[in-house]
Amino acid sequence: MAGTESPGSYQKATKAPQEFTWIVKANDRAYHEQFRKKYAYCLKKKKYAGNSIKTAKYNVLTFLPLNLYEQFHRVANLYFLHVILLQSIPEISTLPWFALLLPISILLSIRGIRDLIDDIARHRSDGEINSRPCEILTGGRFCKKQWKDIHVGDIVCLRKDSFVPADLLLLSSSEPSSLCYVETMDIDGETNLKYRQALLVTHQELANVENMASFDGKVTCEEPNSRLHNFIGTLEWRGETYPLDTEQILLRGCRIRNTEVCYGLVIYAGSDSKIMKNCGKIKLKKTKLNRLMDRIVLLISLALILTSFGLAVGSGIWVTKFRQEHSYLSVFYTNTSATKHAFYAFWGFIILLSFVLPMAMLITFEFIYLVNSCFINWDLEMYYAPKDTPAKARSTSLNDQLGQIQYIFSDKTGTLTQNIMTFKKCCIDGQIYGSNRSSDSNPMEDLLRWNKYWDTKLEFYDPLLMSTIQRDDNPVLREFLRLLALCHTVMVEEKESQLIYQAASPDEEALVTAARNMGYVFLSRTQDTITISELGKERTYKVLALLDFNSVRKRMSVLVRDPEGRIKLYTKGADTVILERLHSDRSSEAYTVKALNSFAEETLRTLCLAAKEVEEKEYTQWSKKHHAASVLLQNRGPELDKVYEEIEQDLQLLGATAIEDKLQEGVPETIHLLKRGGMKVWVLTGDKQETAVNIGFASQLLSDDMTILGETEICEILKSSSNGDNSMAGSGEALFGCDSPQPFQASPLHDKMALVVSGDFLDKILHAAGEEQGKRKQSAWEWFRGCRVKAKEDHRNSVEEGFVELATACQAVICCRVTPKQKALIVQMVKRHKNAIALAIGDGANDVNMIKTADIGVGISGQEGMQAVQCSDYALAQFRYLQRLLFVHGRWSYLRICKFLRYFFYKTFAGMMAQIWFAFYTGFTAQPLLEGWFLALYNVFYTSYPVLCMGMFEQDVSAKKSLTFPELYKAGQKDQLFNFRTFCLSFIQGSFVSLATFYIALWACEDKAGARIIGDYQSFAMIIATSAILTVTVEIILDVKFWTVFSILAVFLSLILYCLFSYATQSFQAYRTAPTVFQFPVACYGTSATSNFRFHADASKNALTDPTALLVVLLAVTVSITPSLTIRFLRSITAPRTMSEIAQARDLEMKPSTVELTSHLQRDSHWRRSSYAFSHKEGYADLISRGASLRVKGPHVRSQLNGFHHTLLPGKESSTTTQDIASSHDVLTQQKYLPG
Repeated sequence: MAGTESPGSYQKATKAPQEFTWIVKANDRAYHEQFRKKYAYCLKKKKYAGNSIKTAKYNVLTFLPLNLYEQFHRVANLYFLHVILLQSIPEISTLPWFALLLPISILLSIRGIRDLIDDIARHRSDGEINSRPCEILTGGRFCKKQWKDIHVGDIVCLRKDSFVPADLLLLSSSEPSSLCYVETMDIDGETNLKYRQALLVTHQELANVENMASFDGKVTCEEPNSRLHNFIGTLEWRGETYPLDTEQILLRGCRIRNTEVCYGLVIYAGSDSKIMKNCGKIKLKKTKLNRLMDRIVLLISLALILTSFGLAVGSGIWVTKFRQEHSYLSVFYTNTSATKHAFYAFWGFIILLSFVLPMAMLITFEFIYLVNSCFINWDLEMYYAPKDTPAKARSTSLNDQLGQIQYIFSDKTGTLTQNIMTFKKCCIDGQIYGSNRSSDSNPMEDLLRWNKYWDTKLEFYDPLLMSTIQRDDNPVLREFLRLLALCHTVMVEEKESQLIYQAASPDEEALVTAARNMGYVFLSRTQDTITISELGKERTYKVLALLDFNSVRKRMSVLVRDPEGRIKLYTKGADTVILERLHSDRSSEAYTVKALNSFAEETLRTLCLAAKEVEEKEYTQWSKKHHAASVLLQNRGPELDKVYEEIEQDLQLLGATAIEDKLQEGVPETIHLLKRGGMKVWVLTGDKQETAVNIGFASQLLSDDMTILGETEICEILKSSSNGDNSMAGSGEALFGCDSPQPFQASPLHDKMALVVSGDFLDKILHAAGEEQGKRKQSAWEWFRGCRVKAKEDHRNSVEEGFVELATACQAVICCRVTPKQKALIVQMVKRHKNAIALAIGDGANDVNMIKTADIGVGISGQEGMQAVQCSDYALAQFRYLQRLLFVHGRWSYLRICKFLRYFFYKTFAGMMAQIWFAFYTGFTAQPLLEGWFLALYNVFYTSYPVLCMGMFEQDVSAKKSLTFPELYKAGQKDQLFNFRTFCLSFIQGSFVSLATFYIALWACEDKAGARIIGDYQSFAMIIATSAILTVTVEIILDVKFWTVFSILAVFLSLILYCLFSYATQSFQAYRTAPTVFQFPVACYGTSATSNFRFHADASKNALTDPTALLVVLLAVTVSITPSLTIRFLRSITAPRTMSEIAQARDLEMKPSTVELTSHLQRDSHWRRSSYAFSHKEGYADLISRGASLRVKGPHVRSQLNGFHHTLLPGKESSTTTQDIASSHDVLTQQKYLPG
């Protein structure tokens, strides 16, 4: 998705003074149409964007110029364009016009067609999104339109399960008090419901279409920005002003849940919406090898210019000397000076030597990329059958970079996990229940047939527990299950005669569903009652108080009066807070703690449950304190916590639960392989900190022998590495105020350390580095060396650099509660400071910016839509396929491209450098040594097929061994297979071959003449050409490790084509047909068409069949290949370790640390215990207790559901209705945002 903000603008947007200049008038399109804003020079566009989005780069008019502009950003293309322009000048042209124009046209066409196909797919995706249906208020009624028809100021109608098309101000809904429940999965990855609530005035006044059509309110708010969790504005209507915040805003990409219908006023549309502001621009990605190729092309170009200049100087000197020695020929040079001759020679050499930079290599390059991309698409090992989803290489020009990844930035929800919570085990009164599925066919099915509410997806199996529940003779078990059914803030609704639970967190839903499966079914709730079914018997409990969860209390409680009139308190929460509040009788505590340790070792999310009976007198006194605290206007929260603390004492421990946040299949094994392959894995998630940490342990990203550094520890470490005494921990200002930290020095200790930070902390780091810094221009030397542009050196940048050094020295990093923009900034930060290759993988719209910013973007075809896939370079169905994408396809592609480049440069230098040596014997006249068609076909037919096959099929080890030995991947990370050193070695080897073939042929042919003697110029050239082709062919035979039928055929085909084309292009018949095109006639007898001269050369036949010529060729090939054979022999003696030795070394390295795959929980590890309780947020307790979330119903409030009926307590109908209305003002005036 295209955005209008660069990542760097995030810091400025956050700190800059807010401008409340965005004015929206309801139902007034004409007002918004009149405003324009400047966006480029003197050009202006509409200030208020339409709702149509555009992620494509081109249109019909801009495709050709923009695509050519992008393609000519490549140095090689610019070089060839320059040579083609020179070739059009007759005075200096040494080659036919088509020799270079045709190849570059083919190259530009191939790349242009590829880009066009990719952009057509983006246009199709944009069209699907812009054409989604919606209802817009037009002409006094809601009409069905499309998303693209929406404008700022329109009022739209949204129905249940529909997506929000733009950023809206919620006006009213069908829910009580105009509540609206939304799912923000596409924005922050969370599936739990959040609620938004309209203003009281719009809730009351905009109750019908007529009132909405006449609504003329004016909203004044901040300009469009990328801050997802911030909104400040006001609504002016009927002379009154009402404050607006995030609680009234529905963001584009949210999904309406549990709300039949709602209405909203469009505030930001299209590219101005917050989710679109968080999507970066489409960037042209280039691989590390491509950037190296640009520098090599520039180096070769400069070398050719210098060489041509040197040869031109030699030409001028030779002409001067020749004229002095042969003055009698001066009449032929009256109009030409030596300087002019040298000038023409210079440009002639530029054109002649342009073949040293082969354009055929670039064409073959693109073809190899395409074929390797097809191999990814065709790989059945990465095909996900349940969803019929294959792997897809959406980009065909980044394959080799898959073999050089150093950092992996992964989303959590939907990428590492399935986002499915399941109740796995529990401990009740010291007894552990729960195991894997029994081998019997249906033991649990038989035990659960009595339960009409049984969920067929149940994954908790324990026949002993189920039989105990049916006997109903264990009071602790009974209270345990009652607690699960009563102590929560879950909402319930009927849908097709089924109970549907809507919870503030998936953990809550899993616990209530577990109780339901065990016979204790949560049926309904009112403002102050909860109705459950206990083993088929319906019971209604009066809710006296709901003590909701928060991150400080780490627990929640419910105080109820049961049908027998007893008052009971049910509490659940973290073990660290529950165990210290127990009664003195702790008979089962030791067994429960042991069970908690066992659950934590299995990386399950644990939770303690406790209860107690409250005396009537105690409740009466406590209730007065609770009421007094609840009506305070200041410090209400802390005072309520104190009151809660009083009653949550002397609890009886009931047991513990264990919930599994299901990982995707193969995630732990994949992360383990990635770490062995030398990659650092960072998890960037919008989810809660403790949830992400738990997933880190479950996925084996974290282990128990690691020291997990929180924000305080990070500040202390960075402080200790600085010169000053200021700490970053105190405040944001302190973070910026500390002296510049010294570069962090990593030590082996940090290999067992992990970082866990929040988005707020990262915000300080990113602002510290980005608030006042600017990017400086990259110097030519930095570009040549391949360094990324770094920010200006200052204190603030050093803070960021110190953090990056610390983070990259650790084995794992988890960043929680980060926004989409922050995800991109983190990736950008690591790329900038470490000059590393980064891969980002995610599945939702909140991952799009990160995917675009990384060098490689991988989209998961998950449950959060296809936004990430549409903006990705590669699409996978499961995270586990990443190991095959990198270790097999990525490593092979990198190996193939590197060997292809090394060999192509070698063979080009071997075949073309002879032109330079020949110039020393021709008076530096830029006369071609080799025939024109040989120069044109050398890299196209004669030597291209073997190297093409190597680029497509080469393997050093099999796919199985690539996954068995991921350590082999490190070669790509270290740029070992192709770099400047490799290029220089190829140049030296190719130059040696050209010298050997030229001077051996010169030695054999010099000062010889005769009809059957190979001493003529053409035979001399044929011997050199044949020697060069045979030498490079032998070299590739030695170089190929993985032979296929195509490789063998390619070698023979190249040699056959050389012989055939040599005879065809150098025949007299071809010369007679087109003398200007075929200017090298040999091996023919006869009279030409224009004269009586007879051609009697036999050069081609002599060079390819004469024994003497063949002996010279054999000698040249032997001498040329001897250094290569010698080096290969020496390498075999001093070769690196074999596979078995690598495996033995790996086992020795892993032997001292066997905890990588095993969890050994320490009792005081607060990161692993009760992560559910830590991660849980406030639920709907505030809404429930005030009745704001409950629909007003008549006496028959529930219809029959599976044989159960709801029975209202006497007088409850009228009290509920009255209190609902009476409390509505209370609900709507507080307007407190409650994160889910």
